Amino acid sequence: QVRLVESGGGLVQAGGSLRLSCAASGRIFSIGDMGWYRQVPRKQRALVASMSNGGSPNYADSVKERFTISRDNAKNTVYLQMNSLKPEDTAVYYCKALMFGETDIAPRDYWGQGTQVTVSS
Repeated sequence: QVRLVESGGGLVQAGGSLRLSCAASGRIFSIGDMGWYRQVPRKQRALVASMSNGGSPNYADSVKERFTISRDNAKNTVYLQMNSLKPEDTAVYYCKALMFGETDIAPRDYWGQGTQVTVSS
């Protein structure tokens, strides 16, 4: 079964850092874009950062210069290094990947289960 598993969330003080990881597992034929989204209560899930298979990053304006996305294609893993964290970064962070699994008829988006990031002031 193809799935995404996130790790690395937690509680940190403002100005601190966290690193999130998201690993894809299962029988996967291909992986395209991978990225991170975040969601706070009563708001829609919003893009934080994404990266193409070729390594081109894309960031939300609110995290530019503070967050860095990277991926290890050999490990089917995407990372999000978050520095200079602010209380407004508090959210549940979700990993998303465009994958073609063995039971799929076409590539589709897969989501992780989410990991809580809390930044205290």
